[in-house]
Amino acid sequence: MRVGNGYDIHRFRAQGVLRLGGVEIEGAPILDGHSDGDALIHAIIDALLGAAGEGDIGQHFPPGDPAWRGIDSRELLQRVGRLIHANGFSVTNIDAVVIAERPRLGPRIAAMRESIARTLDIESSRVNVKATTNEGLGSLGSGDAIAAMAVALLEEEVGGR
Repeated sequence: MRVGNGYDIHRFRAQGVLRLGGVEIEGAPILDGHSDGDALIHAIIDALLGAAGEGDIGQHFPPGDPAWRGIDSRELLQRVGRLIHANGFSVTNIDAVVIAERPRLGPRIAAMRESIARTLDIESSRVNVKATTNEGLGSLGSGDAIAAMAVALLEEEVGGR
């Protein structure tokens, strides 16, 4: 078994449709990023890559590369899932937390879990997403940004590495 962790943070930039955990949230500020800015999926990608010993998201999808400009982060996650599988691993579980003052995420957590699991082609019971606030402290607490942390556990598949 191998474990990895990931972290990401993005500032809000404008009103529109926020995408977080692969779920679109109408009327929420958009996160600024080279791709779609989905901080939750980016943290999960880093956790998966770390567990597999495959570097980080910036090595695989460089922020200066126009190929990744505005891309749906679910596409990046799907590519990482294929890499993990090709390296002889399967996802045992993912546990993630989103830190945000706004928007309220509780009603959207189940949809985020489903979206992430569907993208990785795993059971949704293997994905856990939680949400919390930063209690009004710092840039997260002032509602200027969203951050996410994730932990991923991988298991070697039979006949793997």
